Amino acid sequence: MTGPQLRPRPTDLTEGELGFQRQAAVRWLAPRVLVSTGIQSAIATIFGSYADKRELQGSLPAAVHRHDDGDELWFDFVADLGDGFDATYSIASLLAAESVEVPGHDPLPRGRLLIMGGDEVYPSASTRAYEDRSKGVYRAALPSARGTAPTLFALPGNHDWYDGLTAFLRVFAQRRPFGGWDTEQTRSYFAVELPHRWWLFAIDTQFDDYVDSPQLEYFRKASAELRPGDAVILCTPAPVWVDAGSGGHTKSHDTIAFFEREIVRARGASVRVMLSGDKHHYARYAERDGSRQLVTAGLGGAYLAATHELPETLTLPPPTSRVREPALPAGYDLAARYPDEEASRRFAAGIFRLPWRNPGFWGLTGGFQTVMTLAVLYGLVQTLGGPEGFFGLVASWTPALLVGVVLVLGGLGFARLERQTTGPTPTVAGILHALAHLGLCVGWSFTVIWLYTDVLPGGAVRDWSTLVIVLGGTPLLIGFLDAELVAGYLMIASRYGINLNEVMAGQSIEDHKGFLRLRIDPAGDLTIYPVKLARVCRAWRPDPGGAPHEPWLRPDGEVLAPELIEDPIVVPRVSASGLVP
Repeated sequence: MTGPQLRPRPTDLTEGELGFQRQAAVRWLAPRVLVSTGIQSAIATIFGSYADKRELQGSLPAAVHRHDDGDELWFDFVADLGDGFDATYSIASLLAAESVEVPGHDPLPRGRLLIMGGDEVYPSASTRAYEDRSKGVYRAALPSARGTAPTLFALPGNHDWYDGLTAFLRVFAQRRPFGGWDTEQTRSYFAVELPHRWWLFAIDTQFDDYVDSPQLEYFRKASAELRPGDAVILCTPAPVWVDAGSGGHTKSHDTIAFFEREIVRARGASVRVMLSGDKHHYARYAERDGSRQLVTAGLGGAYLAATHELPETLTLPPPTSRVREPALPAGYDLAARYPDEEASRRFAAGIFRLPWRNPGFWGLTGGFQTVMTLAVLYGLVQTLGGPEGFFGLVASWTPALLVGVVLVLGGLGFARLERQTTGPTPTVAGILHALAHLGLCVGWSFTVIWLYTDVLPGGAVRDWSTLVIVLGGTPLLIGFLDAELVAGYLMIASRYGINLNEVMAGQSIEDHKGFLRLRIDPAGDLTIYPVKLARVCRAWRPDPGGAPHEPWLRPDGEVLAPELIEDPIVVPRVSASGLVP
């Protein structure tokens, strides 16, 4: 099934010609994004417990998707893609091309399947957001297919869940074309039969929670076809193995371990590869005494994430797992990462450009420092002006106290956003962070009083000058310093595993993207080709005279230069001894 081309090829880059509006990369620390995303996340979490769309999907038709014909199969995996246009379209162009050339290898043909591993839109889901940030972008990269259309499957991530999964199901689960890709799924999870007794299972765990009853029933029926020795590629919304395997929280991984025990191992099959996005980098953990691979590949378009704090080794299942009859513990080593450790540390240091990369955040810190300064000045003036008595002091310092309490609570909440670092460290970091902001405010307040009493000329000039300094200088100068204070905090805290995501999210780095191209060969082995794009294209020109299957937009004076992150990884379905791993 190939969808009809409803629009003529564009002649320029306007919304009217393209049918969607090109979007800039999300500025994650901008006030509007912080507030709207926080509210939607809270609403989705609360109401998801009472109206879980996965439970309702049990009434929808579902089947195992058959793509096991032929002696070999090429397929692609991309995740975290619906962000800024330049990065998303650069990767979409490579995925849509009939082949990708990387140095040192034969051309890698386009996958017959495209698996989207989560977070197909940012910052939150809506039908328009999908159109502007993912569907329209991919349609421009592959308006229609020449010959048999490739098939797309999509797994939701946390950002797809922010509207309760409504828009996701409309876009991906109604068997409508996604540009030149066909779609088949009718639910937010799916099972695909691949050649040579390989299977791909993609499970929807909502917000790293549990696997619902209709979903378990679906996979139980699908797994009835598994035979001893079959190999499974398990796609999950997040790489929960990293936290669990390095001494962190185990609840989310327990869900995966339960699924593996009940659905896969119960049939004598084995999970040979785990794939995920969510973290916007590439990281591969290899089984120490085996060939199982745990791969994170969230490079589809969203801001680049750090890799320099990744644990070097994992133990899975973790000793603290609550799953009954877990698999035997195995060690995993960090075999490859992108960006590499040195580059990641260098990118993290770029957080000091925070006020320039996120002007809205500068405005936020400026506004908050102005409010705090007015509150502290009120308290200082009342105190230094003479004895007011106990109740007078309480009244004069109450505004500053309230602002201080809000700041401390905000600092504590900010330090625990990722909930990965355990112990008192995040609490200490949050309190110190809040005290640093208060110290800046108090110091500036004393400076204002000194300027008023000892520097500025008297009369109305002094009063108006002080007003300009407080209402103008505070948001501009102190707001800038306060934003840099946040940058310094993020730089230091990230070295202790705190706010590691925010130190990179605040920069919205658009380069260093990628995806996985995978091949099941005639011998039944799986080969993973991790493709990187060190620099995305930022200048595009329309190609109105192109063929129907050719991309609407071409790089204008720039060249997309894909390479491999590391040598291809070969995963045998069976071990060298002939036994199932």
